[in-house]
Amino acid sequence: MFADNTLTPKEAIRLCALGTLAQAAKPMRYAQLAAEIRHFTSRITGPSIDIMGTSIELLKYEGLVDPIEGVGMEDDALLALTEKGRTAFTTLMTSRIRAQGSEVNKLITTLKLRFLHMLNQDDKCHQIDLLIESVEIELNRLDDLHRSHENDEGYLTDWLSHDIQQLENHLDWLEGMKERVARG
Repeated sequence: MFADNTLTPKEAIRLCALGTLAQAAKPMRYAQLAAEIRHFTSRITGPSIDIMGTSIELLKYEGLVDPIEGVGMEDDALLALTEKGRTAFTTLMTSRIRAQGSEVNKLITTLKLRFLHMLNQDDKCHQIDLLIESVEIELNRLDDLHRSHENDEGYLTDWLSHDIQQLENHLDWLEGMKERVARG
């Protein structure tokens, strides 16, 4: 993790792998897991070799997944999530979220929303609070930029107004989600 307790790109992939196994609630074949990770992440960030850096072999080596039938990639092993893997999943899911609009941050946010239902009630609410906080920070940043350039010629403020409206809609959606989750 970064020093601010946010996920690195490799940890985002790790979250995707561990969450996919946890959500399946049963062992998965190596190739199926790799395909699901690649499919999900590439639909959010586009194809990226940089992001696909985490190997399932490393997850095996670290004891986060365990081959229960076979060895690894070479024989399409059947992989199960270990208790250590479940703990790592929870740690990754409860990390902070960076307030920046990058593809990796979008991937992390999307993964957190994909797997949010697997957390306990307090952790769900806390993660939604972190998502709200990150949107508010981004919104404040764009509002400041908009104010700084409100008298400029051109279309910058129109574009910023568009982005601000999207963030405000996102914020409203998250606040509504928080209310639904808090009600249980």
